[in-house]
Amino acid sequence: MKTQIARLSPHQNAKVFGVLTALGSLVFLIPMAILVSFIPPGVDAAGNPINQPSPVFFLFLPIAYLVMGYIMTAVGCALYNWMYKYLGGIEYESRDQ
Repeated sequence: MKTQIARLSPHQNAKVFGVLTALGSLVFLIPMAILVSFIPPGVDAAGNPINQPSPVFFLFLPIAYLVMGYIMTAVGCALYNWMYKYLGGIEYESRDQ
């Protein structure tokens, strides 16, 4: 039986995707933060020390992933819902077993 998805809930889908991207970013950010902590401080061309990235920077990134994931998914779902009227929805086939 072929079925079309008529509507995607922007808030619910965006909430789930935002949290998943924030959690998924931790897989990369935690090891990266650990590795960066072992880099010795560098110097610029004038011999002035260059500071390492702050730990706050690494806390900001998962929040940025959450916010941007939420916004982009909500916009994508709203666009899908609007285009459904003109193009039809995503179609899939399912079978009862």
